Amino acid sequence: MEKLVWKDSLKMNFFVLRFLGLWPNDDKFYSFNLYTLYAISIITTFAIGHTLCEVLNIFFVYSDLENFSETIFITNTNLMVLAKLYYFIKNMETLKQVIETLNTNMFQAKPAQIRIVQPDLNFLKNVAIILAVTIAACVLFWCSFPLLDSSSRGNRLPFLCWYPIDTTASPGYELIYCHQVVSVFILATNSVNLDTLISGLMMLIGAQCDILCDNLRNMKPEHFNQEFVKCVLHHKAILKFAETSSKFFSMIIFGQCFTSAACIAMTLFRLTVVSPMSSEFWSITFYLGAAIQQIFLYCWFGNEIEIKSSRIGYAVFESDWTSVSLSAQKSMVIFVLRCQTSITMSAFNLVYLTLENYVAILRVAWSYFAVIRSFNSDE
Repeated sequence: MEKLVWKDSLKMNFFVLRFLGLWPNDDKFYSFNLYTLYAISIITTFAIGHTLCEVLNIFFVYSDLENFSETIFITNTNLMVLAKLYYFIKNMETLKQVIETLNTNMFQAKPAQIRIVQPDLNFLKNVAIILAVTIAACVLFWCSFPLLDSSSRGNRLPFLCWYPIDTTASPGYELIYCHQVVSVFILATNSVNLDTLISGLMMLIGAQCDILCDNLRNMKPEHFNQEFVKCVLHHKAILKFAETSSKFFSMIIFGQCFTSAACIAMTLFRLTVVSPMSSEFWSITFYLGAAIQQIFLYCWFGNEIEIKSSRIGYAVFESDWTSVSLSAQKSMVIFVLRCQTSITMSAFNLVYLTLENYVAILRVAWSYFAVIRSFNSDE
């Protein structure tokens, strides 16, 4: 009998997390072992070290709007990735509890229901590939544009950073160049992986809503009470799963939503000051596409949860409920009343993940860009 293992839809995320030092094996959290030492080395040497050098550089270029914009929009992104890593590690035990919940019988899909959720699984896989390719292209252009633009003769680095050593002479230049490439690769991989992991959790909530709707529609009159009780318990489990998942990623989404508008605005401004069709132009273009996709993933899957959960109440009346007892019908009414409130994904009930809010964020980003562009023109 075919069985759908929910964890398999996220296995690539877990593999990457393991490689990046963010997924201790078998342990709920880090312990004193070689893997913990490996994780500390990777995070501090590359992710934190590179970002710290970018932050220090801001103090040297803040008076120059063009150089400041070149530094700040990348630094802002890297700081956001570090914040994601911090809250991921802080809430790792919560995430592992959520993952274990997927193994319970309550969340298992019947063989006939696999076709219902398969489109969502395929969609998540496809958008994850698109996001990964977009960011990979962005990182490739960024790390190679000093060479492609023939600027390496001046020992130009891919990213503006401050270092306490001379980066214009060998072997310091080559070492710092490699350090920047590895650091940005690790930061970008972390960003993509965490974004797709959170999107995957929201996709699973929507898939459970689809399964619950199918179970409600196919309740048999002769076993109505037993099947209805299972559906009610399944609904409670979905609500608990959504609540626990929200505790894991609320702060991450909150920070992403509030920084996305600024990131997109600064990226648009950078496009107006770099040479068209240069490698730097293409790196910024792909970066813009990635920034737009990141917030789109959250809002799309959050919007899907709201839509799918709103169908649960209607699914009850698609069953053969007319031949059941009056007490069972009264229970149905109570359940439907409870389902009138859809499941909504948000960050601390302040930022709701809907397509309307996605459009609103893009509008705010364009407004920020217009202000920055106007300020630069006045100068």
